Amino acid sequence: MPRHIGTLLAIASGKGGVGKTWLAVTLAHALANAGRRVLLVDADFGLANVDIQLGLMPEQDLTTYLAGAAPIAAVVMRHPAGFDILPGRSGAARLANLPIDTLASLLAALRGLAGRYDHILLDLGSGLDTAIRYITAHADALLVVATEEPTSITDAYAVLKLHAQDRPAPIEVRIVINQAITVASGQRVFNTIAKAAQRYLGAAPSLAGIIRRDDRVRDAIRRQMPLLQRHPTSQAAREAETLAAALAA
Repeated sequence: MPRHIGTLLAIASGKGGVGKTWLAVTLAHALANAGRRVLLVDADFGLANVDIQLGLMPEQDLTTYLAGAAPIAAVVMRHPAGFDILPGRSGAARLANLPIDTLASLLAALRGLAGRYDHILLDLGSGLDTAIRYITAHADALLVVATEEPTSITDAYAVLKLHAQDRPAPIEVRIVINQAITVASGQRVFNTIAKAAQRYLGAAPSLAGIIRRDDRVRDAIRRQMPLLQRHPTSQAAREAETLAAALAA
């Protein structure tokens, strides 16, 4: 049986364009709807876009905290959907090149908030830079998002490979197949990733869930609204809620 996802859940993908930020937002909303206390952290340093997807204009963000102008709890903002957000800032050079000691301090500050939340979701940027590797190595669990695109599959495996190198002590690692054409095709993609991980890394991740392609996701993003608010009965909304329930079980 998979374990509870823990307090700090890193959400990574390797490749951009797989719907990772949308998934992070939707999971935060679904977990909040289920009665969980949730903090969504925009950890896409330098290219933050959680606020853009949700149509927010935060007065403070991570740069405020890092500059020492406010404690981290004061930078957190409440979304009407019932979850909290720690916003980042797009185009901020200071966030794009955070040194390891600053990353360690940030994670320690987030752990200091753990008593207030059941789940802290870290929406990481795309790629495999030092900050991403550091956070995935020090989180409580890792959720890797992939699609059926061959490059996404390759990059998802790369995330798993580097994570295995960076984090000797095992943590819960799960895969989400997003934008799948069918459940069967999504299962095949997961099987490909899992078999490669088992063969070359000695351990296979578990499948967190499959979310099929749904045009209403794009509509919600264009409207800068959470999917569970804009299209609560859509296929993707139901599948995201199922995924959230599995992660929190």
